[in-house]
Amino acid sequence: MAVRDAASLLVGLLVLFHAWGVWADVEVNMEDRVEAYLGEEARINCMFTSAEGVGALRIHWFFVTRSGEKKQIYYLESTMKYADRGTQFTDRVNGTISPGTAVLTISDVHIEDEVEFICHIKSLTEGREGRTKLTVFDAPAFPSIEGIQTGISVNEVNPSKIGTCEVKNGFPKPNITWYRNNTPLRPAQDEVEITLSVTVESSGLFSVRSELRMKVTKEDKDDQFYCEVTYFVPGGTRMTETNRINITVYYPSTAVSVWVESPKGKIKEGDSIMLQCRGNGNTPSSFLSFKHGEEELPSEQDTLVLHNATRLDSGVYLCISTDTDTFEEIAGNTTLFVHYLDPAVVIPEDTIVPQGQDLKATCNALSSVDTHTAWFKDGEEISKGNTLIVKDATFDTAGTYECVVTVPEIEGMETRGTLYVNVQGQPEIIKPDNTEMVQQVETTVSLHCKVRGFPAPRVEWTTADGKVLDETSREVTDEGVQSTVDVKVTSDITVFCNATNDFGTDALTFDIKAKSSGGVIIAVIIICILLLAILGSVLYFLYKKGKICGRSGKQDLTKEKSNKDNIVVEMKSDNTEEAVLLGVNGEKQPPNDQ
Repeated sequence: MAVRDAASLLVGLLVLFHAWGVWADVEVNMEDRVEAYLGEEARINCMFTSAEGVGALRIHWFFVTRSGEKKQIYYLESTMKYADRGTQFTDRVNGTISPGTAVLTISDVHIEDEVEFICHIKSLTEGREGRTKLTVFDAPAFPSIEGIQTGISVNEVNPSKIGTCEVKNGFPKPNITWYRNNTPLRPAQDEVEITLSVTVESSGLFSVRSELRMKVTKEDKDDQFYCEVTYFVPGGTRMTETNRINITVYYPSTAVSVWVESPKGKIKEGDSIMLQCRGNGNTPSSFLSFKHGEEELPSEQDTLVLHNATRLDSGVYLCISTDTDTFEEIAGNTTLFVHYLDPAVVIPEDTIVPQGQDLKATCNALSSVDTHTAWFKDGEEISKGNTLIVKDATFDTAGTYECVVTVPEIEGMETRGTLYVNVQGQPEIIKPDNTEMVQQVETTVSLHCKVRGFPAPRVEWTTADGKVLDETSREVTDEGVQSTVDVKVTSDITVFCNATNDFGTDALTFDIKAKSSGGVIIAVIIICILLLAILGSVLYFLYKKGKICGRSGKQDLTKEKSNKDNIVVEMKSDNTEEAVLLGVNGEKQPPNDQ
C-alpha cells in the first residue's frame, strides 16, 4: 500500500513538473538535404536539445523506401548500438552520439541511397524526430559532338540535321544546351528543332543525347556550333563545353565573275589566254560553261584556254552557272581584246638607184596600238620612222635594209620587212692592199678582184701577152662581184682584172716577180763540203792506223808530239803519187811530216 502510494506520488510529480515546464520536450533539428558524391561517404547529422542527459536518450534511424514504408536501419543509445539486418545499409552504416548531435555515417554511397532519412530521439517521457534527404551526385564524362559530314542546301524545305551532342554517365541527369556563335539556340517552329533522348544506364547513371536540326541560310556557312553541358555537384552546378564544329552550306550563285587569269596586261596575237570563272555560290549541282557570241566553247569547268589567239578571239565572253536541280542560270561576262600587228609592208621591196640620186622607201604595219619603226643596215640602226631617205646614193648605199616595227607597250610584239637596194653605175674595182708581189718559181698565187657596180659587172682575167685566164671562182654580192683566179708562176708575169657592164669599164693590174731557188744550190754546196771533210777525217784515221799501203810502221815520237796539234787531211791526185797534207790552217805539209 505504501509502495503503490509512493509510485503514484512520483508520477504525479512528473506530470506536474512537465506542466510547469520544469522538463522541456526533446527538440530535433536536421538539414533539409545532405549531399554526397557517388562512392564516397555521407554524414547525416541529427542535432537535438534535451533536458535529460545523453544517457536517457534512445535514437532510432529510419529511411523511407520507394513505396513510402518507414524502415529502421540503426539503433543507438548510450550503452548499445547496432545496425538492423536485412537492409541496403546494413554493412555500410554506423552511428555515433555526442551531446547535442547524433551522426549517421554511410560509406560507399550508392545511387539508390538517395532516399529520405528519419532521426527519431526518445526521452523518458516522449519522442521527437527530424527528416532529411540524401542527394547523390556523379559528374558525367566529357561531352562529345559530331557534325553532319555532308553539305546542307539552303533549298531544303525542312530543317536539316546539324549534329548531335552526347554526355554519358552523370547523376543527376545533365542538361545540354546548343549554341551558335555563342548564342544559345531555342526551338522555333519550322526553323530550329532540338530532340533530346535520355538513357538510364545499368549503373543507374544518366546518358543524354541531343540532336539539332535547323533550316540553314547562306549566312550560316561560317557559323560555329557547340554544346554546353551543365550538371549538379554538391554545393552547386558546373559547366563544360564541346569542341566547335562547322557545317558546309550549299547555296546557289547570285553573281558570276569572269576574268583573264593570264597573260597579265594587254594581249597580243599568238598568246595563250586563260579565262577563269567563279560564282559566289557553292552548290555541287551547278556547273559552269563558256560562250563567245552564240558559240559554246569547250572548257574544263571553271577554266577556258584559248591557244594561239587571234584578233578574231576578241569580244564578249559569257560564263554561265547552271543549277541542275532547279535549272536556274546566272551569267557573268568579260570583254577580251586581242591586239594585232600585221606584217610590215616595204615599198618598194627591191629598187635600183642610179649613182648620185636619192633613195626613198616606206615601211608600214597595220596595228591596233601605236608602233615604233626603225631601219637597220648590216645590224646597225640608220634611221627612225616609217620613211627611209638616203641622199646621193653611192655603191656604199647598196645592200639589204631591214625595217623593224615594234609596239613599245606590249613586249614581244614585232614585225620586220626587207628592202634590197642596188646602185646603178659603171664598175668600180676595189683595189687590194698589194698588187705587186714576189713569188717563187713554180708556185701558184690566188688573185682576187672585187668589183662594185650594177648591173653586175663581167670580169675577165688576161695577161700582158693577151692570154685569157679562166676564173677559179666567182661570187655575186649585194655590191657587185668578187672574182678569183689562180696563176702558176714560172717567170715574171703581169695579170689584168677587167670589169665591164653597160655603164663602163674598170681594170686592175697585178705585177708578179718570179724568184729563182738559188738558196737551194748554196745549201747543197755546203752539205758537200761537210761530207768531204768527214771523208778526209776517216781516211786520215785509217792512215794513222796503218791500214793504207806505203805507210811505215815507225815514226818519230818526238816529231809526232811536236805536231800533235795539227789535224791533216791527205789528198792525192789521180795523176801523181805525191801526197799533200793540209794542216788545220790550210798550209801545205812536207812529206817528212806526214
